[in-house]
Amino acid sequence: MAQESNATASITSADVARLAGVSRATVSFVLNNTQAHRVSDATRARVLAAAQQLGYVPHAAARSLRAGRSNLVLIPASVAAVGGLVSSWLDDLHTELERHGFIAVLHAGRYTDAAAGARAWAELRPAAVLALDGDRLTTRAVDVLQRAGVPALLAFAASPVAGAHTFAFDHARIGEVAAEHLVSRGRERIGVIMPGERGLDIFAQPRLAGAQGVASRSAATVTPVPMNYTRESAAELADRWPSLGLDAVFAYNDEYATLLMHALQDRGIVVPEEVAVVGADDLVPSALQRPPLTTVRLEVPSPALVADTIDALIKGTGVPGLPLNDAVLVARQSS
Repeated sequence: MAQESNATASITSADVARLAGVSRATVSFVLNNTQAHRVSDATRARVLAAAQQLGYVPHAAARSLRAGRSNLVLIPASVAAVGGLVSSWLDDLHTELERHGFIAVLHAGRYTDAAAGARAWAELRPAAVLALDGDRLTTRAVDVLQRAGVPALLAFAASPVAGAHTFAFDHARIGEVAAEHLVSRGRERIGVIMPGERGLDIFAQPRLAGAQGVASRSAATVTPVPMNYTRESAAELADRWPSLGLDAVFAYNDEYATLLMHALQDRGIVVPEEVAVVGADDLVPSALQRPPLTTVRLEVPSPALVADTIDALIKGTGVPGLPLNDAVLVARQSS
């Protein structure tokens, strides 16, 4: 006796078409929300009901082949940890992109060559690529994505990226604002925390350079200080802090600042009398620390604006205007 197969036959668009009493083309128009073809509300409802009843899910790869691209917005995730502010922002961006019918996909990859990364991204034929570390994008990487037919390329970068819609995001300015504040408070020996986590150097190095630029115009000095985002690393740094001879620290962001500040206090080092501490991002818990944490807030484009911009670039319609962004010091008692 022939063995009965346990495999369940895949549901296809033809099955949906038969159940709904329409053509496969109509099923495609409805499920892909094709605006160029008019389908009555009754027919649309019938197709959607049939697809739900059968549990049919459109084949993303096949749809990409037909359209020349997918509905994916690819976000290269080249950093190991981006912090609470960016994580929350990305979560809201997912929601806003879904409003436009797009799916946000974080693409993990360790590409030292930007063009190699771009080739990997292009293989997915995304509708858009949003580079949060846009300063790494090279002319060659942009060319790879354009030749692959990616209709929208966006970048967060300190200066305009040729071939990409650029959102101004100057990490050096964050370091400048932090250092200017500390110098104005009479601090002359400033440490700048350099995270040990993979990928964060793309953000940390410009922040260090911004602080160094301020120091070069004053009597202050700036010393890079490595630290991992762990209690052990913060405690080790606090133990040897007296030997560093520093009277202030700009701690990359609020999370590193809070971790270090508690470690310093556990060591008996008084904040801000002995060491002034400044973070960045203005996270909600920062104001709740003891003492409340001084921080630098950078106004970034809202997830809604970014999603609207992506949609406009893909459709070739008017792109929303961008607000002016600047780093703003939020002074509290830690400095």
